Amino acid sequence: MKIVCIISQKGGPGKTTIAINLAGAGIEEGLSVLIIDLDPQASAKKWHDNRPDQDSPAVISVHAERLQQALAQAAASGVDLCIIDTAPHSSNEAMTAAELADIILIPCRASTFDLNAIAASIKITRLAGKNGMIVLNCLPPGSVTAAKQAEEGITAKYKMPVMDRRISQRAAFVHSVTDGKTVIEYEPAGAAAAEVRALFAAVCNKVELACRNEGMRA
Repeated sequence: MKIVCIISQKGGPGKTTIAINLAGAGIEEGLSVLIIDLDPQASAKKWHDNRPDQDSPAVISVHAERLQQALAQAAASGVDLCIIDTAPHSSNEAMTAAELADIILIPCRASTFDLNAIAASIKITRLAGKNGMIVLNCLPPGSVTAAKQAEEGITAKYKMPVMDRRISQRAAFVHSVTDGKTVIEYEPAGAAAAEVRALFAAVCNKVELACRNEGMRA
């Protein structure tokens, strides 16, 4: 079982949106996927409660002190991919999740406030001794310049690698969540779904998880 941990010590970078949509891409690949929601706001669990199909992906809310047991149970039950959605402003819980992960994703918008705010998440990643990647999220569609400037700023300031697969700010992400769906379910041939598939393939490459979308890998 591979474990992907999504961390942001700042609220609002799209952590849960990335979690549920990566899970959706995993389901499309035929994988058994579990989302573990550590956030007391339980956004991922509430999304799951509104889903027409509540069997896949599975979503459970867990306290950080029970995380290791939950992961052990998931592995024993045959889960292929576990995605941990952590809470903002909770460094101890984020550290617990980070220490158990195969890779840590840090979502970040291309704004000065967000670029400065990822420092705490990067510190957690390094203290946990794990591989971390910044995921640029909520970018204006087609905004190559903003993405390039953000990537250059992150690389120069933090020396943390940035995924070359990015997520744009698209209406499909909003509408799909309202319907209890992933963007792949909501609009399978849409641009948002294509971006999610590409990001998922890149993550699969990093954690050595089999993925059909070979051409999309980073």
